[in-house]
Amino acid sequence: MFRVVVRFRALIDTHCHLTFPDFAGKIDKTLADASEAGVDGVVTISTTVPDAAAALAVAKAHPRVWCSAGVHPLYSDKGTGPGGGHEWAGLGVVIADPKCVAWGELGLDNHYERPPRPLQRQVLEEQLAFILSARERGIDKPIILHCREAFDDLIPVLRSTGIPGERFVFHCFTGTPADMRRVLDFGAMASFTGVATYPNAPEVREAFKLMPPDRYMIETDAPFLTPHAKRGSRPCVPGYARLTAEALASLLGEPWPRFHSRINQNTRRFFGVSSLVND
Repeated sequence: MFRVVVRFRALIDTHCHLTFPDFAGKIDKTLADASEAGVDGVVTISTTVPDAAAALAVAKAHPRVWCSAGVHPLYSDKGTGPGGGHEWAGLGVVIADPKCVAWGELGLDNHYERPPRPLQRQVLEEQLAFILSARERGIDKPIILHCREAFDDLIPVLRSTGIPGERFVFHCFTGTPADMRRVLDFGAMASFTGVATYPNAPEVREAFKLMPPDRYMIETDAPFLTPHAKRGSRPCVPGYARLTAEALASLLGEPWPRFHSRINQNTRRFFGVSSLVND
């Protein structure tokens, strides 16, 4: 008797944090479990300059892992340079490596009182200035944004750089339909986590339905934001990206193969990486 093995089509978790303590000593198993779930690659995102170096080390140790280089707004006060500043040259080393596919995550967060908003803004502007300098040297990689309750504050700053909106993605979109219209008017992409599957997040789903098919991607933000189908499971893991993707395909009433192909095309276009299975 012959056994026919049909491999399901895979996708990439475009935003997780493999350097966080939740995955210490577990990265190999986490990636193997993800592959079994139909997620054959991940982009691990940095939050500080030292974390960017750690993320690059993880990416270089695993062929299906890529990384980013950036300082998260909630880590604006975690600089390790003189006077507590951020050693931007360290990001330059990371971003120059082929395994680093994006800047970020960077942006503004108005949800929390600290770090103070003026400090967040200062670090954002310093980081964008460094990115502009790198672009002048020929390093043109996309930018991952953290934007929480800050669309009106962040988008004008981004516009002022002159970097095309299409080079940005608003990661973990949790805003309103009105916020989504601002993102779309700017020309950026948006990425969705398990939040889009939560019963108490109807506005996020309504915002998602406003998006053109070439402007969205899927992520987990692992170890955070476990999709509703796995609520109570800690930590969230990259393999759960497939659950969010399938939920959003269902929301649109689209067949999984078509939706899957679209998100893979968007991921490849934005980050320059793709799944093992041809679209």
